[in-house]
Amino acid sequence: MYNYKMTLQYDGSRYDGWLRGKDEGTNTIEFKIVEVLKKLTSQEIELVCGCRTEKGVHACAQVANFKLEKRIAPLEIRNYLNRYLPRDIAVYELVEVDERFNAMLNAKSKTYEYRLDIANIADVFSRKYAYHTFDKPDFKALHEASKYFLGKHDFKAFTTAKRSKSTIKEIKNISLEIEDHYAYLRIKANDFMHNQARLMIGFLLDVSTGLKKPEEVKKALDGEKITMSLPAESYGLFLKEIEY
Repeated sequence: MYNYKMTLQYDGSRYDGWLRGKDEGTNTIEFKIVEVLKKLTSQEIELVCGCRTEKGVHACAQVANFKLEKRIAPLEIRNYLNRYLPRDIAVYELVEVDERFNAMLNAKSKTYEYRLDIANIADVFSRKYAYHTFDKPDFKALHEASKYFLGKHDFKAFTTAKRSKSTIKEIKNISLEIEDHYAYLRIKANDFMHNQARLMIGFLLDVSTGLKKPEEVKKALDGEKITMSLPAESYGLFLKEIEY
């Protein structure tokens, strides 16, 4: 078997997330890619991704791998994909890798970035890709709250996953970068569960507007019964990087 690793980006606005399965239908990133690969190879394709993004979430550098029975030049595969995939999905790197490489199992860390428009008036050209905060957030309170997330914790309160092998995850870093009228909130973890990033960001945004107190993050992680925040809007979230 020949194993191929691809790095791709996509605008998730009109898709139901990455996952392709019996109940998810055909409007997923995975389905679109698999259908094109099947036309090229006449082979059933199992596509493994580094991080399953949810409905409406974008990716700057998603990683996936698949195996073929017969070797095809990586450049030929990449060009074929980019020719026949929708314009909001692009493969910008495709290489042949060791047969043991697995995009999900070999990932050491994953980073999500949430984009905020903090101007008084929302920029009409970025409204589909950045959440407008209306009032300027209290970034000092947000920074204080984010410290409680760092390290290993049970994130059972911060996921909508019905079943998970383990709800204990490690947050390696949370950073905030402000450029002009935009703020970029980045969360780096060993792994994320379903909706975990959006629920964490939603909580931090509520802290930044005074709806929550920073110490309530710890209460939620400790399993205390508190009113949880709604998940952040998906259109402002980007899968920024996967490290191997």
